[in-house]
Amino acid sequence: MKDDFTIYFGGSLFNHKDLSGNALLAEYIDKCSDNKYRCCLPQNVEQHHTTARDIRNEVIAKLIECDLGLFNFDGTELDAGVVVEFMLAKFLDLPAVILRSDFRTCGEKEIGGEDWNFMCSFYPRTRIVKFNAIISYQEAVEESKTLKETFDIYYSRVARMVIESLDAVRTEKPLLKGDQKTLETLYQWALTFPGSGINKLLSNPSFVKQILAAKIKKGLA
Repeated sequence: MKDDFTIYFGGSLFNHKDLSGNALLAEYIDKCSDNKYRCCLPQNVEQHHTTARDIRNEVIAKLIECDLGLFNFDGTELDAGVVVEFMLAKFLDLPAVILRSDFRTCGEKEIGGEDWNFMCSFYPRTRIVKFNAIISYQEAVEESKTLKETFDIYYSRVARMVIESLDAVRTEKPLLKGDQKTLETLYQWALTFPGSGINKLLSNPSFVKQILAAKIKKGLA
């Protein structure tokens, strides 16, 4: 049986466009990869609690558990929550793909950076997928007769670009390959430094060992 991989999908989720766009792309990534990649959307994580702290803790725990990360870097200013999620993923050396469909640029380009603050750039095991959303959408409109066909063309193309980068980034050599003791320390620290009771979510004391064993088996850690 072939390996399948869980993808933490970090993106804004504060309006109907964000929620719908995240859900559509996640579905097409699943479908176009023949379910090799299964996206975990924070917006779909069952939230039994209503406090911001508890929601944050559940999201951090889910990110730590996932195999790879996909982070939406759209906007003239990046979503603060997505930046935190991305940096936590890099702290754990999770393979990551940055997705940007926003055609607007910023001053970082002039000094050799990307279309966002350069403090979020240049990390290992990270691939970037960039495309112009409006141009890609208009091309899909021209090739289709219905809105359903437009979305199918549009999201299939975006999903395939993401899948290609996920395929590539997960083959890159882990920074701590083979050093399970250090990895366990790193993951335990990731479940400690955020504080605010995140460790209470983890009733199984072997949580870290189990997820690391699975990632090592897949060649991800």
